[in-house]
Amino acid sequence: MVRILNIEPQDFSQAAHDKLAGLGELTEAALSREELLRELGGYEVLITRLGHYIDAEVLAAGPGLRAVVTATTGLDHIDLEAAAARGVEVLSLRGEYDFLDTVSATAEHTWGLLLALVRRIPAAHASVLGGQWDRDSFKGRELMGRRLGCVGLGRLGRKVAAYALAFGMEVSAYDPAPRKWVDGVERRASLDELLAESEILSLHPPYNDHTHGMIGPRELALLPEGAVLINTARGGLIDEAALLDALNSGRLAGAALDVLAGEPDHGQGDSPLIAHARAMGNLIITPHVAGATTESMAKTELFMAAKLEAWLRAQGLLEEGA
Repeated sequence: MVRILNIEPQDFSQAAHDKLAGLGELTEAALSREELLRELGGYEVLITRLGHYIDAEVLAAGPGLRAVVTATTGLDHIDLEAAAARGVEVLSLRGEYDFLDTVSATAEHTWGLLLALVRRIPAAHASVLGGQWDRDSFKGRELMGRRLGCVGLGRLGRKVAAYALAFGMEVSAYDPAPRKWVDGVERRASLDELLAESEILSLHPPYNDHTHGMIGPRELALLPEGAVLINTARGGLIDEAALLDALNSGRLAGAALDVLAGEPDHGQGDSPLIAHARAMGNLIITPHVAGATTESMAKTELFMAAKLEAWLRAQGLLEEGA
């Protein structure tokens, strides 16, 4: 019988739980890294979200491990080379385009961050809770007529671009290899061309060696004075020191981030960006929650459970009748 370990079971979909339980012997336990290293040796399948870095050390602790399952598109929390070297299959949402088109959570959060930033909603809310009713201190900016630039026009970029068009914005995008385009979105031939005109820049490219640090000092300097930046993709896309400099200098009017480089270490509160957000009102940070809605997580967890079932059957690892 296949032994399956789910190390992030909190609020896990009941339907996905039932599907996994029917595939083999399921253990659900929120483990620390030390506990994971100690316990993984007894399992063939590991299920994780983003709370652990599945590196060579973890993979070595599971000599019988056959598959790692993650309901994510980004895979920077898994050492893919180490997994391949050990013959461990990584099952994810990457490339599942038809299914992912039905999931809108991250795009919706992107738009929520943008509205919160340009309308200064967190600061206004905090002011009211502090006993004030000072509408003149929280004048925001309208989106209608402003230029949004999307870096990447994949399924999330397309959704965000469509929202922008509905708000009456001018929208352009740069994507070197788009699968689809969006009517009404202007195509830009280079990232530099896009940056030069983007009053609002939203990042949606895949994170890899080519896109790591793609938004650095030079790129930030190309943006129009007073532009704002939104990132719900991966923190490593941005040179965070350069972003901090741009915010401090006023070159950027603001930024809203759902991701930081080096997650989850930033939970310890030692990030200069988090310190800046505490002191200033031009930076909003949320803890990588863009894709974390009840609906999206239930849908993706069940999809991945079905994907695991298909893979186990293809490998001949499911018992007859399972």
